[in-house]
Amino acid sequence: MVKRKKKLKLKKKVKKMLLFSVIVIVLLIFGIKFVIGKYQEYKYHQTIEYKLLQKDYTMDDIKLLNDNFDDEYLNNLINEDYNESLIKLLKEKYFIRKNLDRYLNYQIKNKKMSLQEIVQLVNVNRDSDYYENIIDTDLSKDPVFLVNKYYHLPSDYVPQNLIKVSASYGYQGNIVRSDALEAFIDMAEAAKDEDIVLIINSSYRSYDDQEEIWQYRKAVNGQSKADQYAARAGHSEHQSGLAIDIAQFNSKEEDFENTPAFNWLSNHAHEYGFILRYPKDKENITGYAYESWHYRYVGVEAATKIYNENITFDEYYAYYIDK
Repeated sequence: MVKRKKKLKLKKKVKKMLLFSVIVIVLLIFGIKFVIGKYQEYKYHQTIEYKLLQKDYTMDDIKLLNDNFDDEYLNNLINEDYNESLIKLLKEKYFIRKNLDRYLNYQIKNKKMSLQEIVQLVNVNRDSDYYENIIDTDLSKDPVFLVNKYYHLPSDYVPQNLIKVSASYGYQGNIVRSDALEAFIDMAEAAKDEDIVLIINSSYRSYDDQEEIWQYRKAVNGQSKADQYAARAGHSEHQSGLAIDIAQFNSKEEDFENTPAFNWLSNHAHEYGFILRYPKDKENITGYAYESWHYRYVGVEAATKIYNENITFDEYYAYYIDK
């Protein structure tokens, strides 16, 4: 009887000890979790994300910032007030990270201009005067290398694959790159099915030819007018062998814009790799007056993207090639 009582007491004691041990373990687990939680909370409060949230940036804003900037830039941003203009810039479709400082400087000088215009113009180098900060054309990008008032072809550049245009597709004396001519012939044959006869009116010009043209226009109309309607030598697309001026054969209409040919090209040129190089109301982007007849071969992929997004080749090059 005595032994039994001792056993019962021992069992109770063991149960109490076990219960106590469980309670201690549970408390330890919760304690550890609490400490870890507090530590994680402390660590999070030291993160850039948390500090940006305290500056009123949203999680979407922070994602944009992380996608475009390194930690050093973000740490500097933490020490400043919320920058609404910066976030709006990042949301612009054609925003280019390397141009940020230029956007901001241009915005200071053009406070009434929309952010869309600022991004658009800076991307095509319009924050510099024409023929300043000239860059050598990157011919490795062929056929989408850029030639304009900022991108320059060497004086001795002559395309390797120039061929004569037959009388069926161009007026006498025209030569053009073979790939561009092949695409033009396909396009002309398609237009012919709709009783429209396209013909090349002007094509390749050498550096010296362009110099002569520009000097003549300058002598007659002055430099400002000359620059508006003609490229300086080395800056003409015609030297690339990829640019053509198109006419409608036997048309009496002096303005190509009003011909069936122009209407057809407006809807189909991109299908053959051609773009209207100097569109209407884009003069401040392209640097040239509207030319309804001037087309540039860039290949079907680029031409289709330019057509679908309703942008100029200058904008396309800045955002999709040079970015």
